[in-house]
Amino acid sequence: MLLSPTQSRQLLNHAFEQGYAILAVNADSHAAVSDCLEAALMADAPIIIETSLWQIKSHSYGLGDPILGVARYLADLMVLANSKRYRHIPVIYHTDHIKGPETMGILKAAIQGIQTGIQGQNLQLTASTISLDASDMSEEENIAHMLQLCQFAEEAGVDVTLEMESAVDDRITPAEETKKLIGAVEAQFPGKIALWAPGVGTQHGFTSDDGYAGFQTKTIEDNVRLLQQITGRNIGIALHGSTGLPNEKLSAAAKCGVTKVNWSSESLYLRSMAAKQYYQLFADKLERKHPEWKNTAMDNGVATFVSAMYVQRVVERMMVLGGEGMAGRAFG
Repeated sequence: MLLSPTQSRQLLNHAFEQGYAILAVNADSHAAVSDCLEAALMADAPIIIETSLWQIKSHSYGLGDPILGVARYLADLMVLANSKRYRHIPVIYHTDHIKGPETMGILKAAIQGIQTGIQGQNLQLTASTISLDASDMSEEENIAHMLQLCQFAEEAGVDVTLEMESAVDDRITPAEETKKLIGAVEAQFPGKIALWAPGVGTQHGFTSDDGYAGFQTKTIEDNVRLLQQITGRNIGIALHGSTGLPNEKLSAAAKCGVTKVNWSSESLYLRSMAAKQYYQLFADKLERKHPEWKNTAMDNGVATFVSAMYVQRVVERMMVLGGEGMAGRAFG
């Protein structure tokens, strides 16, 4: 079930109250999306499917046009997530790491969504949750962009659910910065922020084991308390840069207020290494005179091989975050 912005807030609040986090996978192909939903089905867990700029502009979706990419991603995900097989699995579609001069146009398109007809009904299909990459922005620019998105949603007559971030790599976000950023948006559009992504001592991409020495669950707890003081409600933490973070730290983070865990670098690595292995194992069958060359060359061959190696790893990560068995509880 592809969730609306309102339903997404409900699910994220459920995760906070029950002490689990939802895995957010950057999925850059139709096969990757299918595998993520299959893993969610196996684990009976909610899932967040998120796309960055490079995915919505990719050959699989936008062919260089990010707004086309958003529309196509939404339509494809809606068909799959609302199918009989997965309709009981809560699925959030999230925009992640959108930056540059195209940012506001892309995010407004995601907020406004697309009109689609299904089973004789006209539906307004929108992104479930929205964020932008604030790494190159000043605090004032970050605030202005968030306010503009809220204002656009209000004028368009649609709901919006936001993840707001500070510069998240290699530092701890100061409390005063959190107060300024969150407080400014909350003052004008209360209730729209459902996730806060501060710097908590992690960093994007692969890093050495000691690269996470600065990560402590106390930082999560401090942020949760501060958000409660600023807004008067519970807001979960979005953990960026989770690749390489030990499982025990991920589990502990979920129990103390992390409700969304981004997973990109390791996910992409697993899929690419599985595809590499496939082509190495079956290189002889790709010769055109081999009787099995066509079945080997078809996308279904490599996609099925990758899936067999990848899906179980996604399930394992969902279990680490405590999401197993939670799919039917948030809306039960």
